[in-house]
Amino acid sequence: MATIINVSAATAHEARAAARTRRKAPLGRRLRRHGTGYLFMLGAVLCFALFSWYPMIREVIMSFQKTNFAGDTRWVGFENYRHIMADPDFWAAWRTSGLFTLFALLFGFVVPFLTAVVLNELRHARSYFRLLVYLPVMMPPVAAAFLWRWFYRADDSGMFNEVLTALHLPNVQWLQSSHSLAVLCLVLFSTWANMGGSVLIYLAALQGVPGELYEASELDGAGVLKRIWHVTVPQTRLILSLMLMLQVVNTMQVFLEPYVITGGSNGTTSVVYQIYDYAFNFNNYGNASALGILLLVVLMGFAAVYLKLARSVEED
Repeated sequence: MATIINVSAATAHEARAAARTRRKAPLGRRLRRHGTGYLFMLGAVLCFALFSWYPMIREVIMSFQKTNFAGDTRWVGFENYRHIMADPDFWAAWRTSGLFTLFALLFGFVVPFLTAVVLNELRHARSYFRLLVYLPVMMPPVAAAFLWRWFYRADDSGMFNEVLTALHLPNVQWLQSSHSLAVLCLVLFSTWANMGGSVLIYLAALQGVPGELYEASELDGAGVLKRIWHVTVPQTRLILSLMLMLQVVNTMQVFLEPYVITGGSNGTTSVVYQIYDYAFNFNNYGNASALGILLLVVLMGFAAVYLKLARSVEED
């Protein structure tokens, strides 16, 4: 036993010495040794720098500038921020994005998880139903949005109102009757169009839940709902919390749904749609950049709070 311990200690000492030697190796030798890996990384770094980091830095700079039609810029400090906060549409856009996020958590977060649980329990035609659920993701988003805009038509030609007419029920002004109903209609489309990817992620997480836990809960007399609450949810807690954060971040940046389906009417203008309005309808890139920075700060604050809570839960 002592011999084995001595050999292990010697091996560990040699490994540490080799690591120190590699760290002290000249830069040229390290580049020759890892040159291929650095070249592969260089492409990714350049892509991020050109298409992600540079636009972010440029947006921060533009948020403190005023640009005219001739392309001339001048520094205005925090004037853009004061201007957008004084705009009544600013707070309305935040209310719409917040309401969209709330409905998305009730439907777009819960429905995909329950769908994954049902698909995971299927014994026949499982692959067919998975394809059926994922099919909307493969449709072009704009084409799918135009399709649902036809579904929501207020007259008898809209599919949903045709169903209501067939059931001898009055037609519904889906997108024009009230602000909350219009936002809910957008959330239903978003849930249908995007749930396929979430369902596949949840299915992958459910595959890792030990079957013995379900068997033990069945022996204890637990029903389906109790098994989901006491076994499935705790075992997939990490992926659920991650998907929750991604859901909030994505839904706060909603743009396609109000742009294509409602055109921002009936108070469905979101924060990102307001950014689009400032930049391309009013040619006010300073206000658009300032609002984009505010949205970034809000989402970063949410992510920081989430990471702090997640770390405290893991430590407990």
